[in-house]
Amino acid sequence: MIGRDRIFSSIERALATCRADAAEAVVAAGTSATTRYAGSAIHQNMVVERTTVSFRVALGTRIGTASCTSLGLAELRRTLRAATEIARRQKPNHDFDGFAPPSDCPVPDTRDARTAAVTPKQRAAKLKRVIARGDRYSLSMAGAVSTSESETAVVATTGLSRYQAATSASLSVIATGDDSSGYAAAVSRSWADLDASAVARRAIAKCRASRSPKDLAPGAFEVVLEPAAVAEIMYWLSFTAFGSKMYEDGSSFLAGRIGERVMGENVTIADDALDPGCPGLAFDFEGTPRRRVELIDRGVARGIVHNRQSARRAGSASTGHALPPAMAAEGSLPLNLHLEAGSEPLDRLIAGVENGLLVTRFHYLNGLLEPRRALMTGMTRDGLLRIRKGRIAGGVKNLRFTDSMLDVFSRVTGIGSERTAVVIDGDATTAMYLPAIRVSRLAFTGKTEF
Repeated sequence: MIGRDRIFSSIERALATCRADAAEAVVAAGTSATTRYAGSAIHQNMVVERTTVSFRVALGTRIGTASCTSLGLAELRRTLRAATEIARRQKPNHDFDGFAPPSDCPVPDTRDARTAAVTPKQRAAKLKRVIARGDRYSLSMAGAVSTSESETAVVATTGLSRYQAATSASLSVIATGDDSSGYAAAVSRSWADLDASAVARRAIAKCRASRSPKDLAPGAFEVVLEPAAVAEIMYWLSFTAFGSKMYEDGSSFLAGRIGERVMGENVTIADDALDPGCPGLAFDFEGTPRRRVELIDRGVARGIVHNRQSARRAGSASTGHALPPAMAAEGSLPLNLHLEAGSEPLDRLIAGVENGLLVTRFHYLNGLLEPRRALMTGMTRDGLLRIRKGRIAGGVKNLRFTDSMLDVFSRVTGIGSERTAVVIDGDATTAMYLPAIRVSRLAFTGKTEF
């Protein structure tokens, strides 16, 4: 860990030599460690350490950006000079509204010292419990366990300075038998909260419940989507609907529809990095404090997230959703999507289905088929189960769905009462907080032989 004081001292000394009108530095540093396993055996330990410092400088409204991978003063000054020279050669950016000014920004405690200190031996010990549970049922266990510590800082010549340290611990488990598999995962800020035995039990239960899967012809079925399946859909919606780039180019289904009903009245989707149940970064990569943004409110389209430039074009204020400098061309994106919980536990959602399917998760989703309709396609994976008269009735061979998410979220007949933190990339900083949902109809258009 570098630490707040060293980061601020190094960046401030470099910025003191800046010859531009204004400048901003973004520091992203950290260490991530992953232990992967397959065939019920550990096959890889990997540790990645990274430090990236990105400078943006302004000469009037001409902007230059340059990055380095060191906090050494000589390297920082060289990079700052390079950014200044790049700015001299740029055309004016009339959307530039200056760098963020200082403001109040409470930062939650998102670092757990014990998680930051986890060793490969500790990760192996947790996997030993996972593998031992699989051995009881002669199942092959695979997945990964990861821990990470990150530091994010934004410093600008406007007087702004932000810093947040965070830790993350995640575990994924795929239990595989002769003709079935089951998936479960968990993520937390704290290593101690990661219950390997509980995650393994869930994956094993799915694998055993889906043994001897039956062939099912494609068609429309009532479904219960577990949080991992909902997360894959939400991940795509963050890119295709709720960010500034696709909204501005008119391809988002929200473009031209703000204030209109686009989903069911029981659906509320927000981006909220400040929810205490699953806190993310308190500020974005321009240093603007993040705030909760209602994207869909009881089915009605309410808006998108903004960085400073997209907000200026829209005549509004930044919502605190600027991306890292290397991703700035993507505009602004929500990183912590939340779906408001309902009133039914998962077993009651299942009990309400007369003849349908329980979907554990999807993979290979494609959300670019027709973004204006939020048309997506993807495959089920690691636990597709038949529901008959409100009870699980065995496994089903995997199916491909193709459907409009506007239609799907207009057919939601039940929402789970418990939300789960789900990550796509293994980092709790970008966790989504989601319940399971029951949908009256999801169109399956293809099948598999496994």
